[in-house]
Amino acid sequence: MTLRFIAKDPNSNGDNCPAVWVDEETQELVIQGWKIDGTTEAECLKVGSIPETETVVRIPARMTQILREACNAADSAAVR
Repeated sequence: MTLRFIAKDPNSNGDNCPAVWVDEETQELVIQGWKIDGTTEAECLKVGSIPETETVVRIPARMTQILREACNAADSAAVR
C-alpha cells in the first residue's frame, strides 16, 4: 500500500486531527476524523447498518478543499 498524504485540518495544532490520504494503488481516500457520538450514529443507522468492517467519522467543513484535492489526486492516479 502506498498512501499519499494530502493534508491535515488547517485549524489543528498538527497532532491527532482530521487528515486525508489517497491510496495510490486503489485510488481510495483514507480519512482520519473525529469519532461520532451516539446521536449521530443513531441518525446514520436510520438509512442502514454500519458493518463491523466500517465506521463513520466526522470532519469539519473547512476541510472541503482538502477533500477536493484528494479526490482530484485519486482521479488523476486512476487515469494513469
